[in-house]
Amino acid sequence: MTHDSYQHQHQHQHQDGGGDARHDEAGLADLLDLDAEVAGSYLDEVTEWAARHAPEAPEAIADVGAGTGAGSLALARRFGAAEVVAIDRSALMLERLRAAARGRGPADRLRLVRADLDVAWPAIGAVDLAWAASSLHEFADSERVLRDVHAALNPGGLLVVIEMDALPRFLPDDLGLGRPGLESRCHEVVAEAHWNAHPDWRCHLERAGFEIAGQRGFTIEPSPAPPATGRFARAYLSRIRSVVESRLAADDLDVLDRLLADDDPEGLLRRRDLTVRGTRTAWAARRP
Repeated sequence: MTHDSYQHQHQHQHQDGGGDARHDEAGLADLLDLDAEVAGSYLDEVTEWAARHAPEAPEAIADVGAGTGAGSLALARRFGAAEVVAIDRSALMLERLRAAARGRGPADRLRLVRADLDVAWPAIGAVDLAWAASSLHEFADSERVLRDVHAALNPGGLLVVIEMDALPRFLPDDLGLGRPGLESRCHEVVAEAHWNAHPDWRCHLERAGFEIAGQRGFTIEPSPAPPATGRFARAYLSRIRSVVESRLAADDLDVLDRLLADDDPEGLLRRRDLTVRGTRTAWAARRP
């Protein structure tokens, strides 16, 4: 795996893998759900912005690499008459989405499609709006996927691409233990491992035949921090633990392990000084 925004690692997992793969996939699904619970309020802001560029009253929307479906549900809320087609290669992710939709109302307007977009675009019919949140850079041939999306859109249809500008931050610079700046050092290590690596999509979108309709940054910094922030931070930092293990100084690794421990008074589940900070960029691109 070369890229990882943590949100769509499953794009590169074997969909019929063994127990370890399914355990990892379940852990990723939990992380996606926590991301939606803690930081997902920005999606309402993004869908409002997208609605200004999208065709009026879109009838069909495709969520490209839907994961556990925070984007699909936000789209269903914003566009109350549209069918939302959630596409993902993972049966587990789609089942999580199905369960979430049953609890939140739009299940009758949600169509789940299991498909590996690295292989082929599924036969879902024409759509008016497509959405790719932290997924486009995960495909083996993102240029081909962009061409597939372009072909699937009706003329005048819109594609919205969203990427993290940086990985989320949770910790104060000075934790009161260890050296200040632990989180920054962890981010340096995972950047060297090419987590969250993605291009500026503008020229790629234009090459695929799109016209750029808009580009905007969105800030994620809920205040006060939501109750699930500690669980989100623990799930995320647990996920990068194996990446930083061999590259982080021993004292930093000891502090990280204390943060991850359930029974340590300095553990993430007990701290009251955590926040959630992040930024994402969205591109809106129209098929002429």
